[in-house]
Amino acid sequence: MVAIAYSVAFEGVEARLVEVQCAVAAGLPGFSIVGLPDKAVSEARERVRAAFGALAIALPNKRLTVNLSPADLPKEGSHFDLPIALAVLGALEILPAEELARHVALGELALDGRLVAVAGALPAAMAASEEDRALICPRACGPEAAWIDQIAVFGADTLRAVIDHLTDRQPLTPARPGALLDVPDSLCLTDVKGQERAKRALEIAAAGRHHLLMIGPPGAGKSMLATRLPGMMPPLSAREALETSMIHSVAGLLTDGAISRRAPFQDPHHTASSPAIVGGGPKARPGQMSLAHHGVLFLDELPEFPRQVLETMRQPIETGEVVVSRANAHVRYPCRFLLVAAANPCRCGHLADPARACSRAPACGDSYLGRISGPLMDRFDLRLEVPGVSLQDMDLPPSGDSTATVAARVAAARQVQARRYRDHPGVQVNAEASGPLLDSVAAPDAEGRALILRASERLGLTARGYHRILRSARTIADLDHSDRVLTRHLAEAISYRLPFVTGG
Repeated sequence: MVAIAYSVAFEGVEARLVEVQCAVAAGLPGFSIVGLPDKAVSEARERVRAAFGALAIALPNKRLTVNLSPADLPKEGSHFDLPIALAVLGALEILPAEELARHVALGELALDGRLVAVAGALPAAMAASEEDRALICPRACGPEAAWIDQIAVFGADTLRAVIDHLTDRQPLTPARPGALLDVPDSLCLTDVKGQERAKRALEIAAAGRHHLLMIGPPGAGKSMLATRLPGMMPPLSAREALETSMIHSVAGLLTDGAISRRAPFQDPHHTASSPAIVGGGPKARPGQMSLAHHGVLFLDELPEFPRQVLETMRQPIETGEVVVSRANAHVRYPCRFLLVAAANPCRCGHLADPARACSRAPACGDSYLGRISGPLMDRFDLRLEVPGVSLQDMDLPPSGDSTATVAARVAAARQVQARRYRDHPGVQVNAEASGPLLDSVAAPDAEGRALILRASERLGLTARGYHRILRSARTIADLDHSDRVLTRHLAEAISYRLPFVTGG
């Protein structure tokens, strides 16, 4: 007899349905698992055997073969424990085949039969809904999976509870979704003394999702400014929150099934490896770029990051997608984020301070910022110098608008962009506009075109730099409630593209 249960295998944020087939046949007693299982899946037979022993269920003295189909799809993770156990129970005629066919299952088994939480419950629920099946998972994963309300999600504490549910002895209660977090940001822009130009650049970056690079001496407030950026961005829409939460679910970062509408903020250390930033590793996990999807990725001390890591980021920044290549598959993760980077002007950080004369100036600044390649530097829409703050400035009262005031202006500009691009799939903000669409929405008048041509000749702008100026100018015009991009908008956008002293 062959019994079939169902589970999922993860390819990025997508969950593919897997048939867990179990056959009991005459022969030497044994328990084998085939179908490209990894080490964790292969070890499931010992966890299943021990869990059955805890429930006083004896395996027959026959050969048990479990096949994970499709057999050419790699299977990774301990979440296959529960569906393998259910398939074996079906083959032993303990569970009815029609009930196994109605459910998708995932969960790790403890040796005493308890179900242990696993990552990926949210995309698994999405896959189950597409197949019109219910989902059985550990109780701790239930609130997370229940956000997919098209299906019934049943959370169980033990394998015994799952058996009782499938045999209709004691049906499980459907799980309820976790909390929707919308915690207000306690960080305010008024905490930053001075730096009005930098605050303005942050507002433009948040309104159009333009990548921002800040260069200034230590203690100028670059990190303070960056950490206040998520509070300026609009709350995530339902679709954006779901997309972001699915990535965090695969990474095992959701707590108690709670989903947040706040834009994520990731700030990896400059010693992080390429798989940690971009994604990859033994199980092709999402990196910091994907975890920052629809949010902010802050790279402090940008020149200190390994050059290989920075160069690997270039293509995902443009495409909004990370592709992790494997010998037999390509795993894709979305990564549409706002990149904010900060750097010192040189290794000591005081290149422009006459009181701290450097014997290697200006070569030290050229060599230090030269670690940032020209193509990567060209991908920053906004680049500005952040001057140091004197002790006298620290005694000044708070200046500028609060985070809430700026966030209201940013939200209004985002609404304008949503209406503008509603008939253009894949484009939500000005930073994503390109080609004829960008020309139609950000076309300058004759005076503005003459200005940008002069700036192009003087600054040596590339075609990418030219288009990034148009995008920034379109956002500045939106903040100014202007239907057209005027010369003053272009002038401000050009002012954020002035070159730094760099040898790269």
